Amino acid sequence: MHGASSKLSSRSWLRVYRLTGLITSIAVILSIIITNSIMGTFAQGINVQGLLVAIITPLALGGPSVAIVVIRQEQLRQANLQLQKLATYDFLTDCLNRGAFAARVDSWLAGTGAGGTGTLLMIDADNFKAINDLYGHDIGDVALTVIARSIRSILREGDLIGRMGGEEFGVFLPGTGQGQAELTAERIRAAVNRARFAPAGEQRHLSVSIGGATFACGANFAELFRIADQRLYCAKNAGRNMAAVAPLSPEPVATLRRSA
Repeated sequence: MHGASSKLSSRSWLRVYRLTGLITSIAVILSIIITNSIMGTFAQGINVQGLLVAIITPLALGGPSVAIVVIRQEQLRQANLQLQKLATYDFLTDCLNRGAFAARVDSWLAGTGAGGTGTLLMIDADNFKAINDLYGHDIGDVALTVIARSIRSILREGDLIGRMGGEEFGVFLPGTGQGQAELTAERIRAAVNRARFAPAGEQRHLSVSIGGATFACGANFAELFRIADQRLYCAKNAGRNMAAVAPLSPEPVATLRRSA
């Protein structure tokens, strides 16, 4: 039991202590009540010896048993949480995986009906194959974590980030219009440019291209993804290290931003 229980986090151990203490305290109280009732029948009240027996017996017998049960329950709860995270998050970047990201965006869109506003950004690392070819896939993984961290540093509480596959990320910005979406896309692009990535001790420049789709009258993930992916393609073709954001409406206007 010790080997398994030692894997619990400090928060889990706190829950174990609290539950064990609570259940054991309840057992002590019930034992005192029952003992007092029984001894009251024979001796018109509980004496000191009876009181000690009533307290010590459940502590000695019930305490360890309760602790074992609570520890097992906490281990099961932690295992379920880990399984849930494995099914929802990308293990490398700690971003939502593609399925979970799409599901959460669709859930948000469905919850707001036709009155919500927001933006979907598609972000792709520029020239990523060259990093893998030059330094190897392990260093490429490091670059992905640097990019994910840079993106996350710009986001607000409530924004969503997902790894869509390979070197591509998705970001959902609830409640944003065209202007704020362009500003956020530009800040993400600049944050990646500033990020420290130094394989073999040599600083290497990272950059991303960004395509975005904003909406103001309801949408679904497939529609937003199609427009954002088109804008991403435009940013790539225009020279990379750019952000192109367009509304979901038929207006084919895109804003391109590039570092000096």
